[in-house]
Amino acid sequence: MRWALNRLALAITSMVALAFLVPLAVATRQIAYDRAISDARQQATSMVTVLGVDSDLVTLTNAVASTAAGSEGRLALHLPGAAPIGTSHLTTTTVLRAAEERRAATAETEGGVAYLQPTVLTDGRTVVVEVFVPGEETRRGVGFAWLALGGLAIVLVGGSTLLADRLGSQLVRSTRQLAAASRRLGGGELNERITPTGPRELRDAASAFNTMADDLRRLLDRERELAADLSHRLRTPLTGLRLDVEAMPPGPIAERMRQACDLLDEELEAIITGARLGSIEKRGSQQCDLVEVLADRLAFWSVLAEDQERPWEVVGGNEQVLLPMPAGEVILVVDALLGNVFSHTPDGTAFRVSVSASGLLVDDAGPGIPDPEQAVTRGFSGAGSTGLGLDIVRRAAETVHGQLVIDRSPLGGARIGILLHAPVLEPAEQRKRR
Repeated sequence: MRWALNRLALAITSMVALAFLVPLAVATRQIAYDRAISDARQQATSMVTVLGVDSDLVTLTNAVASTAAGSEGRLALHLPGAAPIGTSHLTTTTVLRAAEERRAATAETEGGVAYLQPTVLTDGRTVVVEVFVPGEETRRGVGFAWLALGGLAIVLVGGSTLLADRLGSQLVRSTRQLAAASRRLGGGELNERITPTGPRELRDAASAFNTMADDLRRLLDRERELAADLSHRLRTPLTGLRLDVEAMPPGPIAERMRQACDLLDEELEAIITGARLGSIEKRGSQQCDLVEVLADRLAFWSVLAEDQERPWEVVGGNEQVLLPMPAGEVILVVDALLGNVFSHTPDGTAFRVSVSASGLLVDDAGPGIPDPEQAVTRGFSGAGSTGLGLDIVRRAAETVHGQLVIDRSPLGGARIGILLHAPVLEPAEQRKRR
């Protein structure tokens, strides 16, 4: 941007300088020419004065020789019927034409220009005074004037470009400061503020940025407090549900309900804590093992899989897969992927879970997903659910700089998961859990 401003200033000042210098250069040339002709006119006028007093040849010869132009051989008197007095640089035809017209004129000749001044003597004869002006005399001082104008143009263009560079540096510095602050704010640094500098428009933009950041911080704080309050309000019905579960007779169902209550209680606590700390601080300081979380959640879902007679298997999981996310959020992702199978496929439908450093994939043998793009639309579901499960998976994939995958499964149904780096390669070893 700074160089663009410099080029713009250079182009504008150059055009302005040319717009003034070209006419000035032409005017300087014309002024030098007019000055030389004016000097010739003065010398011709002095000879006309002499002719008005005395037209004697000797007197005229002495008068011609006494002038500067005459002594240099540049002045001549053309008397009718006589040879010219002095040195002539014109043809006889040109002189006769000037005498007939009886008005001052100039005539181009070799090496310069001649000024002709006709005058009428008292006896009625017409005398033509010729003053020759060399070409270098008509250009005297023009070269120096043009050199001075060129130097002035260079100084003006260079000075304006330098001034534009100084002003542009302030503009660019303020713009970069605003852009950097915007990136930091977008990266989660909600305390980012900038000092308004630069032109008035950029100062207004900086003030608007600070106002926006303050409003954003207030809105996020309000949203966090609301999330924490809502989560706290869920404690009361959860307590009642836990009392009912405790009253149930021992068995697999009662145990699964107790695990669900414990998980729900942990999630509510995590929501309250995370809402008050902020998602950026929470994510930046926590990580978890995807394989470990998957094993815990599969232990929970395996009970329901057995009830619905669903064959299932796990591929991979021999090494740790650390994710820069809290365990609570990874649990939500795993539950969303597995819950999608149990919610949208008939009982008895098989599924397979593949986990490795490349990502997490869940394949099923169900009917599949006819419209993957519509399936990830938040709040929409073609199967009667809230439509938030796949959106949770998508946002988690963006958090770890991965990619949400929705495709046709090798089992014939849907394949949904997260790719972390590269496509998942199925290992040779497989573990099967029943």
